[in-house]
Amino acid sequence: MEPLNSVIATGAKRFAYGATQAARVLWYTGHYMAGRRMVGPLTEPGEAPYADEFGPLDRVRLKTAFREIFKTDWKNIEAGRYKLPAEMRQPPSPLKLWRQSRDYLRDARKVARRKHQRGHSEVLTPARQEKYPRYFLQNFHYQTDGWMTAGSADRYDMQVETLFTGSAGAMRRQALPAIRKALAGEDIATARLLDLGCGAGRFLAEVKENWPALDATALDLSPAYLGKARTNLGRWKDITYVEANAEATGLPDASFDVITAIYLFHELPPAVRKIVAKEISRLLKPGGTLVQVDTIQYGDEPGFDILLENFPRGFHEPYYDSYCRAELKDLFADAGVIHADETIAFLSKISVFRK
Repeated sequence: MEPLNSVIATGAKRFAYGATQAARVLWYTGHYMAGRRMVGPLTEPGEAPYADEFGPLDRVRLKTAFREIFKTDWKNIEAGRYKLPAEMRQPPSPLKLWRQSRDYLRDARKVARRKHQRGHSEVLTPARQEKYPRYFLQNFHYQTDGWMTAGSADRYDMQVETLFTGSAGAMRRQALPAIRKALAGEDIATARLLDLGCGAGRFLAEVKENWPALDATALDLSPAYLGKARTNLGRWKDITYVEANAEATGLPDASFDVITAIYLFHELPPAVRKIVAKEISRLLKPGGTLVQVDTIQYGDEPGFDILLENFPRGFHEPYYDSYCRAELKDLFADAGVIHADETIAFLSKISVFRK
């Protein structure tokens, strides 16, 4: 029989998890609703509605899947597959929350104006075109400054969690068991992980929370987002930061045991995805693992297909629909990385590939 103290401790942790997640969902759902009101309907007044390819949204399944992601998250924490997230052990200060709310709502008004004006190329300048690929120089999601500034990097995590009404962290964490499996039998002191397109470093922080001795490399093309990652990951000293393109990282062949790519591929043009897949294959050691987290695709949850179809209509996501139709197994197999497993986590899919 489990000791009483252990049962009490587990019960207290479960209660803390549930209470914290409920508060987060309310917080982000409120901001989501406020943002949607500002942006308005998908079509402008007088425009014909879109011709939908897919059937109506299965709202019952959507609510069930939303609850399931938190149940799965807790079961993984309870089973010791990964730690209770830092955000639940140390809730943010009221001042920080107020600033996040203020900045999100201010920018949501700008996003709404940009959406109505189809303003998705504000960051495209001759000077930037000399340094960055054309596909990168867009206001993805109609967000202010695209990927180019510290302000964009500061508000990005709030925007992502709001988009998913507080479930983004729980979805990302479903990649951690795959990383644990990939590292099983490896000497953590010598194993190496690359987070490709690390953004502001939120996912890599989860990795380091669970494997603090793991040698990690954070790579991103945006100096602003890489700078934010340095701040967010500052308490770990054994992280290498690389400002580079995912198509040509400049890193040595066969140098990583694990590569992660979190919500990267749906923002790449189809031709670029093939190049990045080959670069990942080049960087992985023989037997190495790619853990890819991205949106679900058409057919993964048939009742959600209309959500996927409408997403690029409401947000500037020019490559999203093609990604939802892409055959990932073929994409990576052509690069020499073979599909091994996948898990659906609400609106995300964790795909595991091995070299």
